Amino acid sequence: MADTTGRTALRARGHRATGALGGSRPTGTRHPLIAVAMVLPLAFLLAVVFGGWEAVVTQASSVVGMLGR
Repeated sequence: MADTTGRTALRARGHRATGALGGSRPTGTRHPLIAVAMVLPLAFLLAVVFGGWEAVVTQASSVVGMLGR
């Protein structure tokens, strides 16, 4: 009985620490537009650095095609 109580207290303490650090995130899926908004700046940076505009356009059209389904 005491062992279970100790584990419960440790688990509760861990949840509080995770929440304080901003680590807890509700489970579920992210909206596709939010995901696109997160990826676009990186894609733009990589396209500028490596000069891969054609690859970016191809990948973007593929993503748009998948979102349209």
